Amino acid sequence: MSQYDKERWNEKYKDNKIPNEPIKLVKDYAKLATGKQALDIACGMGRHSKYLASIGFEVDALDVSSVAIESLQDIPHIHAKEVDFDTYTLPKDRYNLIVCTYFLERRLFPQMIEALKVGGIIIMETFLHHEENERKASNPAFMLNEGELETYFDEKCEILHIPEWLDRDYQGYKAMKTSMVARKKSGGMTDEDFWA
Repeated sequence: MSQYDKERWNEKYKDNKIPNEPIKLVKDYAKLATGKQALDIACGMGRHSKYLASIGFEVDALDVSSVAIESLQDIPHIHAKEVDFDTYTLPKDRYNLIVCTYFLERRLFPQMIEALKVGGIIIMETFLHHEENERKASNPAFMLNEGELETYFDEKCEILHIPEWLDRDYQGYKAMKTSMVARKKSGGMTDEDFWA
């Protein structure tokens, strides 16, 4: 990410109008994780990191914004780190849960799978390209195509939840969204094998 991106997000977080409550998807599905090591990718001001820490997770919270990361220092069970996602590499086989909402970096998809322990959970939610969207993305690459998450993650993960729906963003604009909850497979392991 460029210096421009960092400065843009720093300004956005100084004028923080982004909701502080975790999204429903995270509250509904974080409990599926069987361990307590979590990663919050592009954590922003930490709404999900704070929630996960409050329910017992040790959370690595990563963001390009120094403003966001400074706001999360000294919060118990949150390990906040400023990173550039263009160059940062996620550690392998470390997490029981990965949360990534309203941030899209396709280069991270394979790293997210590798960073999960077997049986680990990925929770994602972001915007889709759609003719009814009332606001255009600053860069079209920041939006998913219909079915893209399922196409990418289906081979190595068991897809548990993957709706697409028309909603409103935090500024009130109509927007098509998608979310995904997936569990990392182990080779040919099925869901029944995992819970046996």
